[in-house]
Amino acid sequence: MNTFTAYRLFADSDSEAPQGRFVDMRIDELSPGDVVIRVAYSSINYKDALAAAGINRIIRAFPRIGGIDLAGHVASSADPRFQPGDPVVVHGFGIGVERDGGHAQYARVAADMVMPLPDGLGLLEASILGAAGYTAGLCLHWMELNGLAPESGKVLVTGATGGVGSIAIDMLAQRGYQVTALTGKADAHDYLRMLGAAEILPAEQAGAPGKPLEKALWAGAVDSVGGAVLGWLLRTTQAEGVVTSFGNAGGSAFDATVLPFILRGVKLIGINANSPMALRRAVWEKIARQYRPRHLEAIANIIDFEALPQCMARMRDRASRGRAIIRMEH
Repeated sequence: MNTFTAYRLFADSDSEAPQGRFVDMRIDELSPGDVVIRVAYSSINYKDALAAAGINRIIRAFPRIGGIDLAGHVASSADPRFQPGDPVVVHGFGIGVERDGGHAQYARVAADMVMPLPDGLGLLEASILGAAGYTAGLCLHWMELNGLAPESGKVLVTGATGGVGSIAIDMLAQRGYQVTALTGKADAHDYLRMLGAAEILPAEQAGAPGKPLEKALWAGAVDSVGGAVLGWLLRTTQAEGVVTSFGNAGGSAFDATVLPFILRGVKLIGINANSPMALRRAVWEKIARQYRPRHLEAIANIIDFEALPQCMARMRDRASRGRAIIRMEH
């Protein structure tokens, strides 16, 4: 193998929007690392779609291969922990942003970034889960460690048709939780019910200014929106409820008071999916077993590598749902 195909982003200045194109590359042109991986599947996350368009200056140094997660087999390794042929998963640690990522047929990363494929999962399943599935699993992990149980009450999932939201609904429902999905997409109700949502709340019902404490509705929440929706969530979470927050699609600032915390004991937990390896291994083991979603095939939209640019454009236009998975091997 002399060359392989990558979708590489180019920009000549900080103010210029990057331009992406398919190119032929060699392994030695990739970011440095001691493990080379033949990528079987990567995915498109909302962060990838924004980065490819230069939105929020997510990528600061070019050229760069995007893609914040990947699954594949080790092609070569200078680290004795990994052998050629080992099935592995990589997400976070700056791949696709600070260093070359998964939107290529090969990736090269540091061995400390590589996680062996958890037992019981195939590479396609692991890629459908990817960074989004790990984020959903991490939310559930921390909520349950903070007392959430199916008998506690309803759990709200915002941004319900997105990758994290879809997988979170599936995970929660199969664990026995009564899930409410918050969405602005009227045509997605059947999809959300199929995943396990017991009820669906229109997005316009959330986020309006209100009293410091409102009617207690939720035992827990998985929030990808932030902004006014997060402020509303805190006001409407029941005593000892747990809210997990990891996104800012609705803005990074929100209005809140201390009253939900000191009068109801509401817990607000920030979710950083770029976790240390010990935590991510523990959560992935839960995902492969007790958190395992039941509808991964329905959540996945599998595309060929050549369709990557068009798929990212649809994602930026909020015209996609579930997980977009790139099949690298034919």
